[in-house]
Amino acid sequence: MSRFSKKDIVLAMEKTGMIPVFNHTDISIAKKVLDASYKGGVRVFEFTNRGANAFQVFKALNKHASQYKDLVLGIGTIFDKVSAKAFYGAGAQFIVSPALIPEIAEYANTNTIMYIPGCGSVTEVFTATQLGCEVIKVFPGNVLGPEFVKATKAVLPHIKVMPTGGVAPTQENLSAWFNAGVSCVGMGSQLFKTSDFEGDTFIGLINKIQDTLMLIKTIRS
Repeated sequence: MSRFSKKDIVLAMEKTGMIPVFNHTDISIAKKVLDASYKGGVRVFEFTNRGANAFQVFKALNKHASQYKDLVLGIGTIFDKVSAKAFYGAGAQFIVSPALIPEIAEYANTNTIMYIPGCGSVTEVFTATQLGCEVIKVFPGNVLGPEFVKATKAVLPHIKVMPTGGVAPTQENLSAWFNAGVSCVGMGSQLFKTSDFEGDTFIGLINKIQDTLMLIKTIRS
């Protein structure tokens, strides 16, 4: 059962404005990235279901994350109910998909789990809201762009949107997204670089995350 309500998760997402989206086959690196993200101010973290050992890494990462009582750890890249059920059983606090998958939405509703589907059209966004989804992942963000968010919110003003894919930790990119009305952003390859995974403390990554969260706070104000 989730330690956090859907309301708690939405509030945590909106408060920081950024969710790291990360995957690695090496659990030791995954733990250090999670630690660095938390120290940098992150309170919602998405590990993605990619690679043959993703489930094993996630289980170990979830156990490691239990030391951070206010950290919400979820799982991304989920395409079916079987996987959703397995990762939820392993401790995932929310489930993210690159697409809108009705069987996952139904499973999530039945079990009061936060489900964030990937949507690329107004029809998909509307359908997701009808299926009970409270946050919509605009994906791929680099293809759809901030104008898609702006246009969609013009007709569905109450939706909460999280673009993922191509979101970069820059003033120009983040300003475009937040000015379009997103609630938060998901950031993966633009945030995590191989050069960040050096040393024991990952201090470069901590600083980058702190700077990104401060930039988002400045843009919002």
